[in-house]
Amino acid sequence: MDTSSADMDPELARQLFFEGATLVILGVPEGSEFGIDYNSWQVGPRFRGVKMVPPGVHFMHYNVVGKGGGLGEMSPRSSMFLYLQQRELRLFHWNPQEEEMVVAPHEEAEKLREELQSLDSFLGPYPYESMRRWVSLSNHIEKETMFRLQPTCGTIFSFPEVLPLEAMTHTADRVQHNLPRYDSVCQSYKEGMARLPQMKQKEGTEIRFSKIPAKMYPDDATPTEITQHSLDLSYALEQLLKTHYTGQPLQLLAELQFSFVCFVLGNVYEAFEQWKSLLNLLCRAETFSLQHPELYIKVISVLYHQLAQVPTDFFVDIVSQNNFLTSTLQVLFSFLCSPNANPSLRKKAIRFRAHLTKKFQWDFEEEPDDCAPLIVDLPGGWDCKENPSSQSTAS
Repeated sequence: MDTSSADMDPELARQLFFEGATLVILGVPEGSEFGIDYNSWQVGPRFRGVKMVPPGVHFMHYNVVGKGGGLGEMSPRSSMFLYLQQRELRLFHWNPQEEEMVVAPHEEAEKLREELQSLDSFLGPYPYESMRRWVSLSNHIEKETMFRLQPTCGTIFSFPEVLPLEAMTHTADRVQHNLPRYDSVCQSYKEGMARLPQMKQKEGTEIRFSKIPAKMYPDDATPTEITQHSLDLSYALEQLLKTHYTGQPLQLLAELQFSFVCFVLGNVYEAFEQWKSLLNLLCRAETFSLQHPELYIKVISVLYHQLAQVPTDFFVDIVSQNNFLTSTLQVLFSFLCSPNANPSLRKKAIRFRAHLTKKFQWDFEEEPDDCAPLIVDLPGGWDCKENPSSQSTAS
Protein backbone atom coordinates (compact mmCIF):
# COMPACT_ATOMS: atom_id res chain seq x y z
CA MET A 1 0.00 0.00 0.00
CA ASP A 2 1.44 3.37 -1.03
CA THR A 3 2.11 5.45 2.06
CA SER A 4 3.23 8.56 0.23
CA SER A 5 1.31 11.80 0.86
CA ALA A 6 3.81 14.09 -0.86
CA ASP A 7 1.23 15.33 -3.38
CA MET A 8 -1.14 16.55 -0.67
CA ASP A 9 -1.19 20.20 0.36
CA PRO A 10 1.00 20.41 3.51
CA GLU A 11 -1.60 22.37 5.49
CA LEU A 12 -4.35 19.92 4.53
CA ALA A 13 -2.10 16.99 5.40
CA ARG A 14 -1.40 18.54 8.80
CA GLN A 15 -5.14 19.10 9.42
CA LEU A 16 -6.06 15.54 8.45
CA PHE A 17 -3.20 14.14 10.49
CA PHE A 18 -4.57 15.71 13.66
CA GLU A 19 -8.32 15.77 12.87
CA GLY A 20 -8.79 12.74 10.62
CA ALA A 21 -9.97 9.32 11.75
CA THR A 22 -7.83 6.18 11.83
CA LEU A 23 -8.75 2.63 10.84
CA VAL A 24 -6.50 -0.02 12.34
CA ILE A 25 -6.91 -3.40 10.66
CA LEU A 26 -5.08 -6.32 12.26
CA GLY A 27 -4.63 -9.89 11.10
CA VAL A 28 -5.63 -9.59 7.45
CA PRO A 29 -3.70 -12.22 5.43
CA GLU A 30 -1.03 -10.88 3.12
CA GLY A 31 -2.17 -10.78 -0.50
CA SER A 32 -5.76 -9.92 0.39
CA GLU A 33 -7.53 -6.92 -1.11
CA PHE A 34 -8.61 -4.09 1.17
CA GLY A 35 -10.39 -0.90 0.20
CA ILE A 36 -12.15 2.16 1.49
CA ASP A 37 -14.55 4.12 -0.72
CA TYR A 38 -13.17 4.15 -4.29
CA ASN A 39 -9.66 3.11 -3.22
CA SER A 40 -8.35 -0.43 -2.90
CA TRP A 41 -4.97 -2.03 -2.35
CA GLN A 42 -3.34 -5.42 -2.10
CA VAL A 43 -2.35 -6.04 1.51
CA GLY A 44 1.39 -6.27 2.11
CA PRO A 45 3.35 -7.50 5.14
CA ARG A 46 3.46 -4.03 6.74
CA PHE A 47 -0.24 -3.15 6.35
CA ARG A 48 -2.02 -2.20 9.57
CA GLY A 49 -4.71 0.16 8.30
CA VAL A 50 -5.48 3.66 7.02
CA LYS A 51 -4.89 7.03 8.67
CA MET A 52 -6.00 10.61 7.95
CA VAL A 53 -9.51 9.52 6.94
CA PRO A 54 -11.87 12.51 6.55
CA PRO A 55 -14.76 12.36 9.05
CA GLY A 56 -18.14 11.20 7.73
CA VAL A 57 -19.65 8.22 5.94
CA HIS A 58 -17.28 5.72 4.30
CA PHE A 59 -17.48 2.28 2.69
CA MET A 60 -14.93 -0.35 3.74
CA HIS A 61 -14.62 -3.49 1.59
CA TYR A 62 -12.31 -6.48 1.40
CA ASN A 63 -11.60 -9.81 -0.29
CA VAL A 64 -9.43 -12.08 1.80
CA VAL A 65 -6.98 -14.70 0.54
CA GLY A 66 -8.19 -18.22 1.27
CA LYS A 67 -6.55 -20.58 3.71
CA GLY A 68 -4.53 -22.07 0.86
CA GLY A 69 -2.77 -18.74 0.47
CA GLY A 70 -2.99 -18.58 -3.31
CA LEU A 71 -3.68 -15.17 -4.82
CA GLY A 72 -6.42 -16.66 -6.97
CA GLU A 73 -8.28 -18.01 -3.94
CA MET A 74 -10.00 -14.82 -2.85
CA SER A 75 -13.13 -14.91 -0.72
CA PRO A 76 -16.28 -13.19 -2.02
CA ARG A 77 -16.34 -9.50 -1.19
CA SER A 78 -17.59 -8.33 2.18
CA SER A 79 -18.15 -4.70 3.07
CA MET A 80 -19.70 -2.27 5.52
CA PHE A 81 -20.61 1.38 5.77
CA LEU A 82 -18.83 3.29 8.52
CA TYR A 83 -19.50 6.63 10.13
CA LEU A 84 -16.25 8.07 11.44
CA GLN A 85 -15.91 11.09 13.69
CA GLN A 86 -12.99 13.49 14.05
CA ARG A 87 -9.93 11.83 15.62
CA GLU A 88 -11.82 8.54 16.01
CA LEU A 89 -9.82 5.34 16.14
CA ARG A 90 -11.72 2.28 14.87
CA LEU A 91 -10.02 -1.07 15.45
CA PHE A 92 -10.86 -4.24 13.48
CA HIS A 93 -9.54 -7.78 13.82
CA TRP A 94 -9.71 -10.39 11.08
CA ASN A 95 -11.44 -13.50 12.47
CA PRO A 96 -10.10 -16.48 10.44
CA GLN A 97 -12.64 -18.90 11.92
CA GLU A 98 -15.70 -16.83 10.98
CA GLU A 99 -13.85 -15.30 7.98
CA GLU A 100 -15.06 -11.80 8.68
CA MET A 101 -13.84 -8.49 10.03
CA VAL A 102 -14.80 -7.93 13.67
CA VAL A 103 -14.83 -4.51 15.31
CA ALA A 104 -13.00 -4.39 18.61
CA PRO A 105 -14.56 -2.94 21.79
CA HIS A 106 -14.18 0.80 22.25
CA GLU A 107 -11.99 0.27 25.31
CA GLU A 108 -9.49 -1.83 23.33
CA ALA A 109 -9.34 0.80 20.59
CA GLU A 110 -8.71 3.59 23.09
CA LYS A 111 -5.94 1.57 24.72
CA LEU A 112 -4.31 1.18 21.30
CA ARG A 113 -4.38 4.96 20.88
CA GLU A 114 -1.49 5.18 23.33
CA GLU A 115 0.60 3.08 20.90
CA LEU A 116 -0.64 4.77 17.73
CA GLN A 117 2.61 6.63 17.11
CA SER A 118 4.50 3.34 16.86
CA LEU A 119 1.97 2.15 14.27
CA ASP A 120 2.18 5.28 12.14
CA SER A 121 4.65 3.86 9.60
CA PHE A 122 2.31 0.86 9.07
CA LEU A 123 -0.70 3.05 8.23
CA GLY A 124 -1.33 4.33 4.73
CA PRO A 125 -2.81 7.83 4.30
CA TYR A 126 -6.32 8.11 2.88
CA PRO A 127 -5.98 9.21 -0.80
CA TYR A 128 -7.58 12.60 -0.38
CA GLU A 129 -7.60 13.26 -4.12
CA SER A 130 -10.36 10.62 -4.40
CA MET A 131 -12.55 12.25 -1.74
CA ARG A 132 -14.50 14.45 -4.16
CA ARG A 133 -15.40 11.39 -6.21
CA TRP A 134 -16.64 9.53 -3.13
CA VAL A 135 -18.69 12.48 -1.87
CA SER A 136 -20.41 12.80 -5.26
CA LEU A 137 -21.67 9.22 -4.82
CA SER A 138 -22.65 9.44 -1.15
CA ASN A 139 -23.56 13.02 -0.30
CA HIS A 140 -27.17 12.08 0.60
CA ILE A 141 -26.19 9.12 2.79
CA GLU A 142 -26.30 10.17 6.42
CA LYS A 143 -25.46 8.30 9.60
CA GLU A 144 -29.12 7.44 10.15
CA THR A 145 -29.49 6.15 6.57
CA MET A 146 -26.47 3.92 6.99
CA PHE A 147 -27.76 2.31 10.20
CA ARG A 148 -31.29 1.92 8.86
CA LEU A 149 -30.33 0.10 5.65
CA GLN A 150 -27.25 -1.85 6.67
CA PRO A 151 -27.83 -5.49 7.76
CA THR A 152 -28.31 -5.96 11.49
CA CYS A 153 -25.16 -8.12 11.55
CA GLY A 154 -23.19 -5.07 10.40
CA THR A 155 -21.58 -6.67 7.33
CA ILE A 156 -22.78 -6.62 3.72
CA PHE A 157 -22.01 -9.89 1.93
CA SER A 158 -21.84 -10.21 -1.84
CA PHE A 159 -22.72 -13.89 -1.35
CA PRO A 160 -24.59 -14.12 1.96
CA GLU A 161 -24.97 -17.43 3.75
CA VAL A 162 -28.20 -19.31 3.04
CA LEU A 163 -29.87 -21.91 5.23
CA PRO A 164 -32.57 -24.53 4.50
CA LEU A 165 -36.10 -23.61 5.54
CA GLU A 166 -36.36 -27.07 7.10
CA ALA A 167 -33.54 -29.45 7.94
CA MET A 168 -34.97 -32.54 6.14
CA THR A 169 -32.12 -34.63 7.53
CA HIS A 170 -34.11 -37.86 7.86
CA THR A 171 -36.15 -39.91 5.41
CA ALA A 172 -39.17 -39.51 7.69
CA ASP A 173 -38.95 -35.72 7.24
CA ARG A 174 -39.25 -36.07 3.47
CA VAL A 175 -42.11 -38.56 3.73
CA GLN A 176 -43.98 -36.13 5.96
CA HIS A 177 -43.75 -33.51 3.19
CA ASN A 178 -44.67 -35.98 0.42
CA LEU A 179 -41.17 -35.81 -1.04
CA PRO A 180 -39.34 -38.82 -2.56
CA ARG A 181 -36.49 -40.51 -0.73
CA TYR A 182 -32.98 -39.28 -1.57
CA ASP A 183 -31.87 -42.80 -2.52
CA SER A 184 -34.66 -43.30 -5.09
CA VAL A 185 -34.00 -42.74 -8.81
CA CYS A 186 -34.97 -39.29 -10.08
CA GLN A 187 -37.59 -39.63 -12.85
CA SER A 188 -37.69 -36.06 -14.21
CA TYR A 189 -36.15 -32.59 -14.07
CA LYS A 190 -39.19 -31.34 -12.16
CA GLU A 191 -38.76 -34.07 -9.58
CA GLY A 192 -35.06 -33.27 -9.31
CA MET A 193 -35.81 -29.61 -8.64
CA ALA A 194 -38.39 -30.62 -6.02
CA ARG A 195 -35.74 -32.61 -4.18
CA LEU A 196 -33.55 -29.55 -3.70
CA PRO A 197 -33.99 -27.97 -0.27
CA GLN A 198 -35.77 -24.62 -0.06
CA MET A 199 -33.30 -22.02 1.13
CA LYS A 200 -33.49 -18.65 2.83
CA GLN A 201 -30.88 -16.01 3.56
CA LYS A 202 -29.41 -16.22 7.04
CA GLU A 203 -31.31 -13.95 9.37
CA GLY A 204 -29.57 -10.66 10.06
CA THR A 205 -27.56 -10.60 6.82
CA GLU A 206 -30.28 -8.99 4.67
CA ILE A 207 -29.83 -5.41 3.52
CA ARG A 208 -32.93 -3.64 4.80
CA PHE A 209 -34.03 -2.00 1.56
CA SER A 210 -37.39 -0.26 1.28
CA LYS A 211 -40.10 -2.54 -0.01
CA ILE A 212 -41.31 -1.53 -3.46
CA PRO A 213 -45.14 -1.42 -3.60
CA ALA A 214 -46.50 -4.57 -5.24
CA LYS A 215 -49.63 -2.76 -6.41
CA MET A 216 -49.33 0.47 -8.37
CA TYR A 217 -52.91 1.70 -7.87
CA PRO A 218 -55.45 2.22 -5.04
CA ASP A 219 -57.79 -0.57 -3.99
CA ASP A 220 -60.87 1.21 -5.36
CA ALA A 221 -59.33 2.16 -8.71
CA THR A 222 -61.43 1.77 -11.85
CA PRO A 223 -59.97 0.04 -14.94
CA THR A 224 -59.23 3.45 -16.47
CA GLU A 225 -57.47 4.60 -13.29
CA ILE A 226 -55.51 1.33 -13.14
CA THR A 227 -54.17 2.04 -16.63
CA GLN A 228 -53.30 5.63 -15.68
CA HIS A 229 -51.46 4.53 -12.52
CA SER A 230 -49.58 1.87 -14.49
CA LEU A 231 -48.32 4.51 -16.93
CA ASP A 232 -47.66 7.21 -14.33
CA LEU A 233 -46.17 5.63 -11.19
CA SER A 234 -46.67 8.70 -9.00
CA TYR A 235 -49.14 6.88 -6.72
CA ALA A 236 -46.72 4.01 -6.11
CA LEU A 237 -43.84 6.41 -5.45
CA GLU A 238 -45.94 8.41 -3.00
CA GLN A 239 -46.92 5.20 -1.20
CA LEU A 240 -43.27 4.19 -0.84
CA LEU A 241 -42.38 7.64 0.53
CA LYS A 242 -45.35 7.55 2.90
CA THR A 243 -44.35 4.12 4.21
CA HIS A 244 -40.60 4.61 4.57
CA TYR A 245 -39.71 8.31 4.23
CA THR A 246 -42.62 10.46 5.42
CA GLY A 247 -41.62 14.09 4.99
CA GLN A 248 -38.09 13.04 3.95
CA PRO A 249 -38.06 12.54 0.16
CA LEU A 250 -34.31 13.15 0.00
CA GLN A 251 -33.80 9.94 1.96
CA LEU A 252 -35.02 8.07 -1.12
CA LEU A 253 -32.01 9.51 -2.96
CA ALA A 254 -29.85 8.30 -0.08
CA GLU A 255 -31.15 4.78 -0.64
CA LEU A 256 -30.55 5.16 -4.39
CA GLN A 257 -26.92 6.02 -3.60
CA PHE A 258 -26.64 3.30 -0.96
CA SER A 259 -27.81 0.61 -3.38
CA PHE A 260 -25.52 1.87 -6.17
CA VAL A 261 -22.46 1.79 -3.90
CA CYS A 262 -23.36 -1.69 -2.62
CA PHE A 263 -23.54 -2.94 -6.20
CA VAL A 264 -20.54 -1.18 -7.76
CA LEU A 265 -18.15 -1.42 -4.81
CA GLY A 266 -19.71 -4.24 -2.77
CA ASN A 267 -20.57 -6.56 -5.71
CA VAL A 268 -24.10 -7.11 -4.35
CA TYR A 269 -26.43 -7.97 -7.23
CA GLU A 270 -29.53 -7.57 -5.03
CA ALA A 271 -28.51 -3.92 -4.61
CA PHE A 272 -28.47 -3.47 -8.39
CA GLU A 273 -32.04 -4.79 -8.54
CA GLN A 274 -33.10 -2.33 -5.83
CA TRP A 275 -31.36 0.52 -7.67
CA LYS A 276 -33.27 -0.40 -10.83
CA SER A 277 -36.58 -0.57 -8.97
CA LEU A 278 -36.12 2.83 -7.31
CA LEU A 279 -34.96 4.37 -10.58
CA ASN A 280 -37.97 2.92 -12.39
CA LEU A 281 -40.33 4.56 -9.89
CA LEU A 282 -38.58 7.93 -10.05
CA CYS A 283 -38.35 7.97 -13.85
CA ARG A 284 -41.98 7.01 -14.46
CA ALA A 285 -43.69 9.27 -11.90
CA GLU A 286 -44.64 12.13 -14.20
CA THR A 287 -47.17 13.91 -11.98
CA PHE A 288 -44.94 13.64 -8.91
CA SER A 289 -41.89 14.94 -10.79
CA LEU A 290 -43.71 18.05 -12.02
CA GLN A 291 -44.89 18.72 -8.45
CA HIS A 292 -41.38 18.35 -6.96
CA PRO A 293 -38.93 20.02 -9.36
CA GLU A 294 -36.28 20.65 -6.68
CA LEU A 295 -36.18 16.95 -5.81
CA TYR A 296 -35.78 15.96 -9.45
CA ILE A 297 -32.98 18.44 -9.99
CA LYS A 298 -31.18 16.44 -7.29
CA VAL A 299 -32.23 13.14 -8.94
CA ILE A 300 -30.49 14.23 -12.14
CA SER A 301 -27.40 15.24 -10.17
CA VAL A 302 -27.28 11.82 -8.43
CA LEU A 303 -27.62 9.97 -11.74
CA TYR A 304 -25.04 12.20 -13.42
CA HIS A 305 -22.40 11.32 -10.82
CA GLN A 306 -23.32 7.64 -10.72
CA LEU A 307 -23.11 7.18 -14.47
CA ALA A 308 -19.89 9.20 -14.57
CA GLN A 309 -18.18 6.47 -12.53
CA VAL A 310 -18.85 3.61 -14.94
CA PRO A 311 -17.25 2.88 -18.33
CA THR A 312 -19.33 3.42 -21.45
CA ASP A 313 -19.87 -0.33 -21.93
CA PHE A 314 -20.73 -1.00 -18.27
CA PHE A 315 -24.46 -1.45 -18.82
CA VAL A 316 -24.24 -3.38 -22.06
CA ASP A 317 -24.04 -6.88 -20.61
CA ILE A 318 -26.16 -6.13 -17.54
CA VAL A 319 -29.26 -4.48 -18.94
CA SER A 320 -29.08 -4.65 -22.73
CA GLN A 321 -31.38 -7.66 -22.90
CA ASN A 322 -34.23 -5.42 -21.73
CA ASN A 323 -32.64 -2.08 -22.56
CA PHE A 324 -33.70 -1.03 -19.08
CA LEU A 325 -31.68 2.14 -18.54
CA THR A 326 -32.19 3.78 -21.92
CA SER A 327 -35.94 3.08 -22.03
CA THR A 328 -36.41 4.23 -18.42
CA LEU A 329 -34.48 7.47 -18.90
CA GLN A 330 -36.29 8.02 -22.18
CA VAL A 331 -39.58 8.13 -20.29
CA LEU A 332 -38.08 10.53 -17.74
CA PHE A 333 -36.84 12.91 -20.44
CA SER A 334 -40.19 12.77 -22.25
CA PHE A 335 -41.79 14.86 -19.48
CA LEU A 336 -38.84 16.63 -17.87
CA CYS A 337 -37.82 18.11 -21.22
CA SER A 338 -41.38 19.16 -22.07
CA PRO A 339 -42.62 22.78 -21.93
CA ASN A 340 -44.76 21.85 -18.89
CA ALA A 341 -41.69 21.20 -16.73
CA ASN A 342 -40.13 23.70 -14.35
CA PRO A 343 -37.71 25.86 -16.43
CA SER A 344 -34.67 25.11 -14.26
CA LEU A 345 -35.48 21.40 -14.18
CA ARG A 346 -36.11 21.33 -17.94
CA LYS A 347 -32.77 23.01 -18.65
CA LYS A 348 -30.90 20.57 -16.44
CA ALA A 349 -32.71 17.57 -17.99
CA ILE A 350 -31.90 18.68 -21.54
CA ARG A 351 -28.22 19.08 -20.66
CA PHE A 352 -28.16 15.68 -18.95
CA ARG A 353 -29.78 14.02 -21.96
CA ALA A 354 -27.21 15.57 -24.28
CA HIS A 355 -24.39 14.41 -22.00
CA LEU A 356 -25.64 10.80 -21.98
CA THR A 357 -26.13 10.81 -25.74
CA LYS A 358 -22.54 11.95 -26.22
CA LYS A 359 -20.96 9.60 -23.64
CA PHE A 360 -22.94 6.40 -24.15
CA GLN A 361 -24.24 6.95 -27.69
CA TRP A 362 -27.76 6.30 -26.42
CA ASP A 363 -30.64 7.38 -28.66
CA PHE A 364 -33.45 9.05 -26.74
CA GLU A 365 -35.32 10.22 -29.83
CA GLU A 366 -36.91 6.88 -30.74
CA GLU A 367 -40.46 6.24 -29.63
CA PRO A 368 -40.28 4.74 -26.12
CA ASP A 369 -41.60 1.25 -25.49
CA ASP A 370 -44.23 2.78 -23.23
CA CYS A 371 -46.08 3.95 -26.32
CA ALA A 372 -46.92 0.34 -27.13
CA PRO A 373 -50.25 -1.06 -25.82
CA LEU A 374 -50.03 -1.65 -22.08
CA ILE A 375 -51.68 -4.69 -20.53
CA VAL A 376 -52.38 -4.44 -16.80
CA ASP A 377 -54.04 -6.88 -14.43
CA LEU A 378 -57.43 -5.91 -13.09
CA PRO A 379 -58.22 -6.40 -9.40
CA GLY A 380 -60.67 -9.08 -8.36
CA GLY A 381 -64.27 -8.30 -9.17
CA TRP A 382 -63.64 -6.62 -12.51
CA ASP A 383 -64.70 -8.48 -15.63
CA CYS A 384 -63.92 -6.92 -19.00
CA LYS A 385 -66.57 -9.06 -20.70
CA GLU A 386 -69.22 -7.51 -18.51
CA ASN A 387 -67.74 -4.02 -18.83
CA PRO A 388 -66.73 -3.71 -22.50
CA SER A 389 -66.47 0.06 -22.25
CA SER A 390 -63.83 -0.18 -19.49
CA GLN A 391 -60.70 -1.65 -21.00
CA SER A 392 -57.40 -2.25 -19.22
CA THR A 393 -55.41 -1.81 -22.44
CA ALA A 394 -54.08 1.62 -23.33
CA SER A 395 -52.54 2.63 -26.59
